[in-house]
Amino acid sequence: MPAEHHHAPVTCSSAHAPMASVGRPLSPLVGRGVSTVAAVLVVGVVLTALLATVAITAVSVSIAALVLRSLLNSAHKR
Repeated sequence: MPAEHHHAPVTCSSAHAPMASVGRPLSPLVGRGVSTVAAVLVVGVVLTALLATVAITAVSVSIAALVLRSLLNSAHKR
């Protein structure tokens, strides 16, 4: 049979004030934090996708410009 251990409560000898209660439960703040993090992640993903779309469009427009310039230069040489 295991021995039972009884501990006396620890008393604090420092002269600080007791911690005040906020009066609100913590769970709404946690829920709000999770939804805020989710919103920031969604906005980040959308902005990253838009940036990638702009970069791909810029590359394809520059390739099209190079092809057109090459075609026009070869037509002027004839």
